[in-house]
Amino acid sequence: MTGAKRKKKGVLWSKIHTPHCEDFKQWCRRRLPILEWAPRYNLKENLLPDTVSGIMLAVQQVTQGLAFAILSSVHPVFGLYGSLFPAIIYAIFGMGRHVATGTFALTSLISANAVERLVPLSSQNFTTQSNTSTLGLSDFELRRIGVAAAVSFLGGVIQVAMFVLQLGSATFLLTEPVISAMTTGAATHVVTSQVKYLLGMKMPYISGPLGFFYTYAYVFGNIKSVRLEALLLSLLSIVVLILVKELNQQFKRKIKVVLPVDLVLIIAASFACYCTNMEITYGLEVVGHIPKGIPSPRAPPMNVLSAVITEAFGVALVGYVASLALAQGSAKKYKYSVDDNQEFLAHGLSNVIPSFFFCIPSAAAMGRTAGLYSTGAKTQVACLISCILVLIVIYAVGPLLYWLPMCVLASIIVVGLKGMLIQFRDLKKYWKVDKIDWGIWVSTYVFTICFAANVGLLFGVVCTIAIVIGRFPRAKTLSIKNMKEMELRVKIETDGYLMIAFRTKRTGLPPEGPVVRVFLSRLGVGSSTRSLSVTPREMAHVFTHAPVCACVYVFKLKNN
Repeated sequence: MTGAKRKKKGVLWSKIHTPHCEDFKQWCRRRLPILEWAPRYNLKENLLPDTVSGIMLAVQQVTQGLAFAILSSVHPVFGLYGSLFPAIIYAIFGMGRHVATGTFALTSLISANAVERLVPLSSQNFTTQSNTSTLGLSDFELRRIGVAAAVSFLGGVIQVAMFVLQLGSATFLLTEPVISAMTTGAATHVVTSQVKYLLGMKMPYISGPLGFFYTYAYVFGNIKSVRLEALLLSLLSIVVLILVKELNQQFKRKIKVVLPVDLVLIIAASFACYCTNMEITYGLEVVGHIPKGIPSPRAPPMNVLSAVITEAFGVALVGYVASLALAQGSAKKYKYSVDDNQEFLAHGLSNVIPSFFFCIPSAAAMGRTAGLYSTGAKTQVACLISCILVLIVIYAVGPLLYWLPMCVLASIIVVGLKGMLIQFRDLKKYWKVDKIDWGIWVSTYVFTICFAANVGLLFGVVCTIAIVIGRFPRAKTLSIKNMKEMELRVKIETDGYLMIAFRTKRTGLPPEGPVVRVFLSRLGVGSSTRSLSVTPREMAHVFTHAPVCACVYVFKLKNN
């Protein structure tokens, strides 16, 4: 090899392998979205609405943290930690500006299966009752949160692995009917889990296939054990919550700050319980002691990871699906983009890192996200402000929640799931659009009710794949060969698709309408693309705007 050739090859090699500072900066901005929006944060315009939203969000985070910790079968204080650390991590790595990450009903319900299976309540009698140095809690409570933290850790690892494998592009299989049915079914499970608190009953933990029906069979079989005081207080709380929230929604344009009815109800119920000593007089169950402070970080017990694989996969998939739907809805409403793979990373780290701080599995919740909408939040600063207030509750206010009745907390959970439960109204829409979509919704819901959220989700995805495969051979083909004049109107969408209107002078519009959806990955363009020039040499699989994306057009774009 001559010297000139060797020198030329060396220069080429150095160009290939020399890292560029600008490339590294772009990578950091892509993987740390906070570096993108934080330097451009407008204090004058955004700080006030973000502060108001942060205060209202903190109220929701505290109440839902306590409630979902109990739903996860761990001590309520760990729900406060789960409302703090995941929100901070997601604010750094997440792309959803109005996504409030924290404790989540569906992931709490899934992790409760592992907690109750590995550390059942009956084992408390055989566990040392002496308080440990960790927050003064018993060994039994620490074993339980250890299992929940292990589920969070392994679920987060699975989500990070999906990010590394770039599986975000596979989310097109998580269609609207499947997500709607799965979340509705899971919300029904959560309401069922709160029945014992709403009625003031003592009942064993029931899970497994058909556990939904066994729970109600037990309730009706022991109907005489219902405490009338708890039932009346639950009904009163639910009526007040629904009425005030509806009024807030109706008059939100006229009032700048909505009434924090959750906070008012908690204060009123706790004060009334303290003054009348309801715990002893009427036998009402209360939250109990909430220790102050945050313990030193500790790794989750790795010896139980193999025993919680099923729950970890459920947390990873269900939590991601529910959170991604909220992030995409937020992006669509406020005209910005969300990267599916980046959301895998954000939620994965929001589960892995907090698991070292005694946190239960986390995800975004519909109620908190809707609250950010209604209060006019602008950025993730609202979530960071809420974290400051949650920290104050952990170090100062927590012990005052001792007298909060469990039936009131259960009422807050049930009303908070209203947004998921009213998705039953989607059935009418799916029946009009496509009977197959309607069938997918109903069957996914039934599987979720009979088994679990992750089983229902898997069933819905399998049904979607089967329908797409079945319809693909019957897909219509439109050849645009020799079409010299073809107009394309391109509009970016926030969910990773392009809306394209095809019009040609010879054939006019496609037979089933002008609007089609084109997968960006087929054309090799990024989600940030604002315009697109489709040449005749390109071929793309084009899907009509059907809910399951199963009605397929294949446009063969050929050379003239």
